[in-house]
Parts: sequence; structure tokens; C-alpha cells
Amino acid sequence: MWFAGNAIMGDIARQLHLDAGYLAHLTSAVQLGFISGTLLFAILSVADRFSPVKVFFCCAMIAAAINLGASINDNTATTLLIFRFATGFFLAGIYPVGMKIASDHYQQGLGRSLGFLVGALVLGTAFPHLLKSMTAALPWRYVIYATSALAVIGGIAMLVLVPDGPGHAKGQQLNVANFLHGFRNSKFRAAAFGYFGHMWEVYAFWAFIPLMIGTYQAQHQIIDLNVPLWSFAIIASGSLSCALGGVLSQRFGAKPVATIALFISCLCCLMSPLFLVCNMQWAFIVFIFIWGMAVAADSPLFSTLIAQNAPVASRGSSLTIVNSIGFAITIISIQFINALRTPANAYYIYMLLAIGPVLGLLVLRRERGESTAGH
Repeated sequence: MWFAGNAIMGDIARQLHLDAGYLAHLTSAVQLGFISGTLLFAILSVADRFSPVKVFFCCAMIAAAINLGASINDNTATTLLIFRFATGFFLAGIYPVGMKIASDHYQQGLGRSLGFLVGALVLGTAFPHLLKSMTAALPWRYVIYATSALAVIGGIAMLVLVPDGPGHAKGQQLNVANFLHGFRNSKFRAAAFGYFGHMWEVYAFWAFIPLMIGTYQAQHQIIDLNVPLWSFAIIASGSLSCALGGVLSQRFGAKPVATIALFISCLCCLMSPLFLVCNMQWAFIVFIFIWGMAVAADSPLFSTLIAQNAPVASRGSSLTIVNSIGFAITIISIQFINALRTPANAYYIYMLLAIGPVLGLLVLRRERGESTAGH
């Protein structure tokens, strides 16, 4: 449901007579809703005090219903943003709660399990673009119907097939400061700030992928690329790298693999102008796929490090508050790029996405130095 609005943005823009900049506002509305939801869920310790499986199910059902609001005939630019905000709010009970469920089941091998879980998230993020490509001959509302139907199926599957894990501590009392306890741990802080650097880049990259492809196609008019299909494939490639990164973390450790992925995606940001202007289509395609894989690969690994270093009693709330801050950063980066992007700098603007990875790498390097000095 996350990118359902992005996949049909062209149709919505034509119907409501909106400019291209509305795409950033549509994406940011979901992010802002998610931030609001995760902040409230973290303060109330929802995933730690209640059955996370039931929280997941309820939020999936509610979000699916709200998501359908985007298909209403009489929508305006404002009401559409409200529906996307509310959908994002209840996604707070799906993504971080899903990681909480995984961490309760997998005390060992958490990196691999979160690799597959976040890989599923990435595939789901990309899926509306595939639906749009598959239903091109149908009204755009079918994308909304399909994403809501799949969300209902996912929520029911979770409720029926997945019990609460043995690591879930039941019956905890409300403590509104619980979600901050993890930040007392230096390893937790380093993992969180590495994740924040990753988040500066990843959702802006996903949000602007259709525009990147469109810009390249406009530059080389003899090329005819199916933008929704290629957008799906590029974003979905991150699901493979998430799973692969999770497997590699079992052998090499989550932190080294996450650091390498963050470094590669940083290089991709800095090198992006070279490939957005090059006249070799195969080079552009290969590069954008490498970027799509690298930009997502570190997400489950940072989440693993956060879960492993969070206090056991507030693991769910710790994951949730880090998600909340991370997604607040995505709004800033998306709006920052959107505000500065012009036809003149469309080939160079994405170098600014390197700001997050650079800062994340510096924090990770500093924490490594402190740990070495401590030993």
C-alpha cells in the first residue's frame, strides 16, 4: 500500500490537473502518517504491551480500508493527501511490528530472517508499479483495489499462520520513556544513526525512480522504456539484495555487510550524473540496478543491529521509534530534492542523496574506533 499512490500518480495528476511536484507531496503524506503512527505506537509501547500479531492484523485491515479512499471519484488534492496520511499511520502497525515479530521468533539468525522480511517489504513497495504495468488497459483504480485486497490477505495470513514468538514478554506495564532507553547504548546509537543515513537516501531514490527513467528517456528519445515496469524491477531488485545481505551477515556479521552496502550506494549517488547522461542504455540499466540493490541491502542489517542492542523489554518500541525518526528524515530528503530539482539540474541533483550515507559511514567508523579503543 505504501507506493500505491506513486504508481498511479500520472493518472491522478491528469484527473486533478496537478503538477509533477505533487508526487513528492503524495509520498511525504504517507511518510508523515507513518511517523505519526510510529511515534504514538512507540510512546504507548503498543508492540511490547499487546500481541504484535494481533496489532499487525488490525492495522492491516484498517489500512486496507483507508487505502480504498484514494479511489473515490470526488477526491481532491487535499483529500487524497489525507487518505495517504491515514494509510501511512496504520502502516506503523505493520512494518516495525513485523520486525518485532521476527525478532521474537529468531533470537539466533536474526540478520537472515530480517533480510527476508525487509526483502518482502521492498518487493511490496515495488509491486504497485508492476500492477500498474499489468493493468495498463484498465482504470487506474484497479491498482488501489488490488493493493488493499493483498493487504487483507497478508493480515489474515499473519493472524492464522504466525503465533507470537517466544521472545515476546507479555503483560508489560506502560512506561512512556521506554522507547528512549536503547539510545543509552553506544552500539544501538551507531546502528540507529547508520540507519538514519540510509533512510536519507532510500525512499527519495524510490520516489524519484520514475522521474530518473523519464529524464533519461527524454535525453535519449530513441529509447522507449516502460517506466512502471522498469520502476518495479529496479525497486524489487532490492528485495534480492536484502535477502543476500541477511545470508552474508550470518558469516561476516551484520555491521561489516551493512557498511559495505552503504558505501556502494554512496558511490552510486556521487556517480549518478555520469550514467544519467551517458548514451549507452545498457550502462544506465546496469548502474540503476546496482544502485537499486545497494540502496536497500543495508536496511535489514541496521534493523538487526538495532534489535540486538535494544533492551529486551522495549525492543518493539525501540525499533518503532528508530523507524519513526528514520521516516521523518525521508520526508526532509524527498522535499529537499523536490524543491531543488529543475530541468537544468535533473541529471546532477541526486548526488545530494550521498549526504545521508556519508554521515552514516562517519558514525559507524567513529563507533568502531571507540570500540577498538575500549578493548
